[in-house]
Amino acid sequence: MSRTPMKLILTQEVSGLGAPGDVVDVAGGYGRNYLIPRGFAMRWTRGAEKQVGLIQRARSVREIRSLDDAKAAAGELQNLTVRLPRRAGTNGRLFGSVGPADIADAVRAAGGPELDRRRIEVPDPIKTAGTHQVKVRLHPEVNATVNIEVVGA
Repeated sequence: MSRTPMKLILTQEVSGLGAPGDVVDVAGGYGRNYLIPRGFAMRWTRGAEKQVGLIQRARSVREIRSLDDAKAAAGELQNLTVRLPRRAGTNGRLFGSVGPADIADAVRAAGGPELDRRRIEVPDPIKTAGTHQVKVRLHPEVNATVNIEVVGA
């Protein structure tokens, strides 16, 4: 069985692989069975290569511009405590869960920076009331931790 590499253009950020607009070589099965069907990447062709510029321009609008901006946003997030009211049962278990989109909205409402929900890493869904820490990738070199206080209402 041959393991031929596949050349792809990423359309979304893939942790450990790259950012939108990056051209990457991956194993054929990983590209065919995971990245392309989920819309994370598209096959590299000469025509698709022209779209890379468009993808990277759209990314630069959303992305925190520089390393200094990312460090400033990280400092702002470190000092921010985000309260998130959710309906909960008597034992503190939530009806539903808290996901990255909820966290991004709560950070914005608490006066924090605008965050892209795809850059918020929640390893397991938050299903209990209490204090939780969530990692945010602000820049390839800068990660921040946000303290989230889920309050049962």
